[in-house]
Amino acid sequence: MTKDSTHRVIEGVWRIESARIIGALARMLRDVGLAEELAQDALVGALERWPSAGIPDNPAAWLMAVAKNRALDHLRHTRLHQSKEAELTYAIETQLQDVAPDIEAGLDDDLGDDMLRLMFVCCHPVLSTEARAALALRLLGGLSTDEIARAFLTSETAIAQRIVRAKRSLSEARVPFEVPAADQLAARVGSVLQVIYLIYNEGYSASAGDDWQRPKLCEEALRLGRILAARMPDEGEVHGLVALMEIQSSRTRARAGPDGVPILLMDQDRARWDQLLIRRGFAALERAARPGEGLGPYGLQAAIAACHARALRPEDTDWMRIAALYDALAQLAPSPVVELNRAVVLSMAYGPAAGLELADQLAGEPQLRNYHLLPSVRGDLLAKLGRDAEARAEFERAAALTNNLRERELLLARARDCGRRLGAG
Repeated sequence: MTKDSTHRVIEGVWRIESARIIGALARMLRDVGLAEELAQDALVGALERWPSAGIPDNPAAWLMAVAKNRALDHLRHTRLHQSKEAELTYAIETQLQDVAPDIEAGLDDDLGDDMLRLMFVCCHPVLSTEARAALALRLLGGLSTDEIARAFLTSETAIAQRIVRAKRSLSEARVPFEVPAADQLAARVGSVLQVIYLIYNEGYSASAGDDWQRPKLCEEALRLGRILAARMPDEGEVHGLVALMEIQSSRTRARAGPDGVPILLMDQDRARWDQLLIRRGFAALERAARPGEGLGPYGLQAAIAACHARALRPEDTDWMRIAALYDALAQLAPSPVVELNRAVVLSMAYGPAAGLELADQLAGEPQLRNYHLLPSVRGDLLAKLGRDAEARAEFERAAALTNNLRERELLLARARDCGRRLGAG
């Protein structure tokens, strides 16, 4: 195996396992920033050793073991300055008893799950809402600062500063590494749901890399959502988010061809949609609608996904109902991205000209200036209106803005289709 291919393996393992490693170290050290630093040390060790020594049989366990050893070394060094030798030994043994089990035996219960504890630490009220989400995406989602910046439609520098300040604030406040008591959950659940949602979205449509989907991120987000729903059975929005993730996940097998090329929703083989996940999603959606309150933003998105899941064929889709649900979502959680999605729905319900009119109004939105889906949507609507020259330019612009290889290939292919129609005309 070449050095480059080894590095790709290491990067892949790190993306999948980094959150569990950081969670285990945070439970040992009670310091999220230090946990990430020592986990990164283990990653550096892999980058130095594996190209020459070969990839271990269990790469994740190797990283976890090295990271734990680094953490224990730190504890020993710290205790040497605080205790006698006998006290040091006792303290280390106590810490060892508290270490999470091996990586392959990760816990799924809500009280013993390091990932859930880490998420609540990242979403502590001592941090701003923006800082909570950015830090959790970094530690739990394994996203780079550039990927997080794209998720928030802001600059990489701003995100880097936000994460550094967040880790410092947690350390200074000595935030405990624990799931909060029941009476404190409600104050933090909104941020936790936002983080789970962002992690899931990054897995569903990766902002960068060679693959359009990162299923492991989706699975982890869904697992955490299910745990949270079991712990907070009366929180409608928790069930709403779980319903959304269950239904969206049902399409995973149909969203890409054997060669990894993306398949858009209206072109997917719906026989490949996972009916068990759809049924689970419908059940969660029923729990999300609390009497007298209706659905929240996540529940509304789940209801939209449910409309697609109920349609046996693309032409059976109830676009009028979806448009009404998007109108409600725009009132509850207004944002340029919601409006862009609404433009797509309006085009399906009332024709591409109606969608393009709204999409054109969004062209001046600062948040969407470098957002590749705006020119992608405009390109699609222009193509449907027979304005192929304009559509080709929009698809090419969208391709230049995305960092995802598969999405770029799809957009350039659509641009070429426009060019062929122009040539044929």
